[in-house]
Amino acid sequence: MRYELRRLREERGLTIDQVVSRSEGDFSSSTISRWETGERRIRPTDLRVLLDVYDVDASRREVLLTFAREARQRGWWHSYGAAIPSWFQFFVGLEAEAASIQAYESELMPGLLQTPDYYRAFLHAAPAAGNEDEIEHKIEVRSARQRRLTGESPLKFWAVVNEAVIQRVVGTEETMRDQLRHVVDLARQPHVSVQVLPFKAGAHPAMEGSFTILDFPEASDPDVVYLENQTGSLYLEETPQIERYTLMFNYLIAKALDPDESLSMITRVAEELA
Repeated sequence: MRYELRRLREERGLTIDQVVSRSEGDFSSSTISRWETGERRIRPTDLRVLLDVYDVDASRREVLLTFAREARQRGWWHSYGAAIPSWFQFFVGLEAEAASIQAYESELMPGLLQTPDYYRAFLHAAPAAGNEDEIEHKIEVRSARQRRLTGESPLKFWAVVNEAVIQRVVGTEETMRDQLRHVVDLARQPHVSVQVLPFKAGAHPAMEGSFTILDFPEASDPDVVYLENQTGSLYLEETPQIERYTLMFNYLIAKALDPDESLSMITRVAEELA
């Protein structure tokens, strides 16, 4: 990437100071120099501005943006190899950098809130579950991701779950009871909020499926909406898309039980399994 950035600038016959001027002061000359020498990683949001300055065509632009996104994948998760599908590695990288996450789940407990036994039971229900070693590796990855909720400067996590998530028994009744109690314990932490969207709330705008909104520490790094299916994922980064899903999540918050009522409901369902 660093060589490509310098080549693009030189192809346009621009000095670093001219790029600074054309970017209307978004960057300093030292920042651009660090990008070109590889001393500093360029974020997709900054790369878009540079590509506008260099007037890069759409096809080449998408390739470069993909490289910038994939640069965020380098981290602890690479040691787990095939336990993390390639299409999911980018999300794990984003999750590791996020300051806060908002998630709506329609059928499954959010991954950051799952117990190992619950996740194991879910994996065994999948048609292509893999062997026991592969399943245990996936559980290890899930546990490593969950440290974002328990380490220093923990992630702020706000989940709205459909009532089906807490009513559907995944695994044994004991497994499900432990899962629900685990959620209640986590939701008592100041940085974790869990709300239940009850069946009686009726129709709502997220009936087409689950979604996750990731927010990052730096204001210049835009939010990302993550959508997942059985064989891949989709990342939405355009402002209208982010605004639409943020509005949808706010609507779900308003339709759901408040956090105290939600924990009472989860606790009651857990006790019914005892």
